[in-house]
Amino acid sequence: MEIRAVRDIDAPIERVFEVFSDITKVEERISGITKVEILSDVTEGIGTRWRETRVMFGQEATEEMEISVFKPNQSYEVVAASHGAEYHSIYRFSEANGKTRVEMVFSGKPVSFMAKLMAPLGFLMKGATQKALEADMDELKAVCEEQ
Repeated sequence: MEIRAVRDIDAPIERVFEVFSDITKVEERISGITKVEILSDVTEGIGTRWRETRVMFGQEATEEMEISVFKPNQSYEVVAASHGAEYHSIYRFSEANGKTRVEMVFSGKPVSFMAKLMAPLGFLMKGATQKALEADMDELKAVCEEQ
């Protein structure tokens, strides 16, 4: 499964990158996330690990995530493993015409036997996941454009 989302944001790239990559403030910036617990000594950049709880399908779901790539004002990547699947999110940032473009690609790959067996049903979750990620992007965009 792969989901893509793009937002053009009326704010400098430095501000947009800071808002999108600051895990310590994600709970107050994204309404779908109900709790964030930092698990690492690192709170910014490669090695930042956290446990994130969000509401999906009417229930709370908690996942552990980690920033695996961090290039300030260019990109960062987040990895997670859960329920027999590996997840990877890439956020890319670029500037054009006084705006910052954020491109996000989220992918999930089944690795366990059970996850591979259930993979064909993934299309049932794709729409809700897309909607949640699009909402996250919209809320972060609004934070970036506040000032």
